[in-house]
Amino acid sequence: MVRFAQRESGTDVRIESWDGAQFVARLDDAMSIYTQAMDYPAYTGAQRGVSARKHVDHAGFACRAALADDGELVGFGYGYTTAPGQWWHDLVRRALTREDAQGWLDDAFELSELHVRPDLHGRGIGRSLLLQLSGAVTESAMLLSTPDRDTRAFRLYHDTGFIDLARNYLFPGDSRPFAVMGARLPLNE
Repeated sequence: MVRFAQRESGTDVRIESWDGAQFVARLDDAMSIYTQAMDYPAYTGAQRGVSARKHVDHAGFACRAALADDGELVGFGYGYTTAPGQWWHDLVRRALTREDAQGWLDDAFELSELHVRPDLHGRGIGRSLLLQLSGAVTESAMLLSTPDRDTRAFRLYHDTGFIDLARNYLFPGDSRPFAVMGARLPLNE
């Protein structure tokens, strides 16, 4: 567990490792952060929660949670070993060249979600979640997709070593273009 003080609020935030049961127990809180951070309607959190419940059973599941000193969940990140037959893996395989797919999708951890409550952006919580999560995985690479625009998250990923694998990719069910990114582990701190 890592503790650090928030620069502006003075609130202590600690990063904890959670197993699947701990994550599912706080899933509603996590999906509320997800919808806020992604600027999705609230009902999408319930839809995403159905998938997230299934993700905890995937091989290599790992989760980190950012908790305020009062126990409130203020951020989270999780993922698992990506494999053929998984929704994201199969879509991304089609978005990449054959060579990139073979070079990146084998032995990779899919960062499914990484979100921090929007009013706490810019305070290092996302970076801490990302670095601690990446340090816990055994795969040689980490992959993710993020809205394809200049955001704090997009800059964080580039800053920690992610490169663009595909840009302007449209996932079913979302009209916004996404960037698919990959990084060899360990990440840049």
